[in-house]
Amino acid sequence: MTHDAPASSAFAPGDAFNTQRSYGGGSCVAPHHLAANAGRDILKQGGNAVEAMVAAAATIAVAYPHMNAIGGDGFWLIHEPGKAPVAIDACGPAARLATPAFYQGQAQIPERGPTAALTMAGTIGGWQEALDVASDWGSALPLPTLLGDAIRHGEQGIAVSRSQEALTRQHLERLFQSPGFGDTFLSQGDVPREGARLRQPRLAATLKRLAEAGLDDFYRGELAQSMARDLEALGSPLRLEDFNAYRAQRVTPLEVALKNATLYNLPAPTQGMASLMILALYERLGVSDGEGFAHLHGLVEATKRAFLLRDRYITDPGRLDVDLQTLLSAENLDREAAQIDPERALAWPHTPAPGDTIWMGTVDAEGRSVSFIQSIYWEFGSGVVLPESGVLWQNRGISFSLDENDLRGLAPGRKPFHTLNPALARFDDGRTMVYGTMGGEGQPQTQAALFSRYAFHHKPLQQAVAAPRWLLGRTWGEESTNLKLESRVDPEVVEHLRAAGHDVEVLASSYSDTMGHAGAIVHHPDGLIESAHDPRSDGGAASV
Repeated sequence: MTHDAPASSAFAPGDAFNTQRSYGGGSCVAPHHLAANAGRDILKQGGNAVEAMVAAAATIAVAYPHMNAIGGDGFWLIHEPGKAPVAIDACGPAARLATPAFYQGQAQIPERGPTAALTMAGTIGGWQEALDVASDWGSALPLPTLLGDAIRHGEQGIAVSRSQEALTRQHLERLFQSPGFGDTFLSQGDVPREGARLRQPRLAATLKRLAEAGLDDFYRGELAQSMARDLEALGSPLRLEDFNAYRAQRVTPLEVALKNATLYNLPAPTQGMASLMILALYERLGVSDGEGFAHLHGLVEATKRAFLLRDRYITDPGRLDVDLQTLLSAENLDREAAQIDPERALAWPHTPAPGDTIWMGTVDAEGRSVSFIQSIYWEFGSGVVLPESGVLWQNRGISFSLDENDLRGLAPGRKPFHTLNPALARFDDGRTMVYGTMGGEGQPQTQAALFSRYAFHHKPLQQAVAAPRWLLGRTWGEESTNLKLESRVDPEVVEHLRAAGHDVEVLASSYSDTMGHAGAIVHHPDGLIESAHDPRSDGGAASV
């Protein structure tokens, strides 16, 4: 739920939450309480962290449809104690028919509608690959159990959240033109109010089909045939051969060593390199105290350095002209950090990218942990809901350029640039931390705020999540590139930032959706599990 308490209030929503602590059984953090509960219930049944995440991922695709869907993409970081983390790239490539010629006469790919649905949906393939990773962990709960909550919520209905109502209303004019959107997400043609019951029986039937036939049916079974027929009939370039060819991939995560921890994130086509670089640069600035000018200015300036390199290099993995791991070398990080002025802001003409998604984390009784992201790119993605399956399809492919010579030029089989990047940290003292957020451009920045507060400046985990945040770049529905601050930021810090040359905008909201929906779980070597969720979201931390 969104919170808009005034900055002067003696009680703020974040103050109502303490870091949730428990021993032994595991925990799940999600931006919607139904997903957190679904993951927790799997852990209660003896399921592992991956199985709990599959249950949470299926449930949140039903409960938070404006932010994610099974017609989108996903990325995983999976950690088993004593082993190197495993990363899964569940990003769908552009269709074989998706060429600049397909969009001839158009200056850019349409943002909504069937021709915006031009990339394969990878998230279900990621679920299967993650379950394969965990196949030797000793637990093997059946798919009907893992998907049971999601199926039930699709059939019986979910209560529309405040953010779903607000974003539906904000983008209704464009979304209403997308086939299937009105029939699925409107109530007799009107925007459903917060708390209204939203049933999704076709999606429930699709999830039931996956539970019975197996997840591969999404790509190589009757369900794939149904979705391919619908997409072609609606005008999308996706075809059955695109479904048949898709498989999620295990990839080597990027990593960077800090003084007391090693951080991990996803490689291209995600912006994981930028998330790691921001924190490595900030550590090199030697800031001793959190929440002051040096903290905020340092992270914002580190963000600028990281984003400049991100936008210069990151594209489809097959088109990279640099090893991204080399950008995280100590030599390169020292060089980049030396270019940060501790008192002056770098001019910032950067063009930001939008994005809407969810982050979730799980830890099980054995200390195995998952950091997971699932997305449809913009709110409600392409807006297209397939007639037979009820699947909402992403519009991730609109991040391609129709200029074939562009770094991110459209071509069949290429993967689009992704803002998604789940994060994981292994501390030298034995702690493991999974953390992340939704929020497009804001994802690396919120990760940096959360981790720096907890790991560098020693705030309790829940306070690290709830404390005032900022965003350099785009907010929903706008294309501004200024520095936006929640109204709880100390006014003296705000003025210092302005004096240093930052183009500052103080938002009216003290707990703003603009800043994303973050969460984190820390597993200690003695079995203690600390969990924190974002008071800006509808979520929760559910522990066993």
